[in-house]
Formats: sequence, structure tokens, C-alpha cells
Amino acid sequence: MRGKRAPVRKLPPDPVYNSPIVTKLINFVMKDGKKSIAQKLVYSALEKAAKLVNNKDALEVLTTALENIRPQVEVRPRRVGGANYQVPVPVDERRGLTLAVRWLVAVCREKQGKPFDEFLAEEIAAAYKGEGDAVKKKEMVERMAEANKAFAQFRF
Repeated sequence: MRGKRAPVRKLPPDPVYNSPIVTKLINFVMKDGKKSIAQKLVYSALEKAAKLVNNKDALEVLTTALENIRPQVEVRPRRVGGANYQVPVPVDERRGLTLAVRWLVAVCREKQGKPFDEFLAEEIAAAYKGEGDAVKKKEMVERMAEANKAFAQFRF
């Protein structure tokens, strides 16, 4: 590892749900520093997602959805003896949350035809139920780690 590791900064909780997870989602949705627009989109999507899942609490729906998207293991490249191996490693909790939010927003950005907040709401509701493209991405990453289990001895 080169240099110093960056210090972990605490995210301030968002004003509506008082949750740092929602703040993280807002920051990933934000484009060109337009935070107020990102906040409107996320809050609207959370309300719609809560309605899609039988009027549950919006924060509970989001946390369950992110938990269903968060990967347990991933592959990291390791160079051993001139060859690169894809080595499965367990995912840290912070990295898992970041990956889950990143995949959720990326899946919604790929889609076109409706407003972004509707796609986000549908994807959150689908992830809450264990379905959707973001959950498929998680399963694909975990399948890749399972396939490369033979190289686990190179983890150090």
C-alpha cells in the first residue's frame, strides 16, 4: 500500500430521515453539485418505493433493499509470480454499502423513458423483494468469487 490511508469522514445525517445512508444515496445521485435536485429525487423515490411495498417505512425499505444489494465477497486482483489471479475476499461493511448504493444508482441511470425518481423507486422496491438488476449485479459478483474460490490461498 502506498502513502497514507485517507481518514474516514462521518457523513452528516440528512434533514428529513436523519440518516447518513440517505445522505450517501443523495450524494451518489447528485450531478454537477446540484444537491437540492438530488434531494428532491431521492425523497420522492423513497416515498414512491414505500408505497410500492405496502406503505412500509421508507427508511426501513431503503435499508433492507441496500442489505439485499450489498455483496458479502468480491474478487480482487493479486499478482503472484508474474500471473494475475482473481482472489475472493470478504467485503468490508463500509465498502459493501458504497458498492450497493453505487450499483443501485448506476442501474437507474442506464434506464430511459421515465423520470429518474420513478426508476429509483422501482429499483429500491425490487431490491427490497430481492429482485431487480442491482441484486443481479450482486449475485454476479458473488458467483465470480465462488468460481475463483480455488485462488483463496493467495489472499494475504
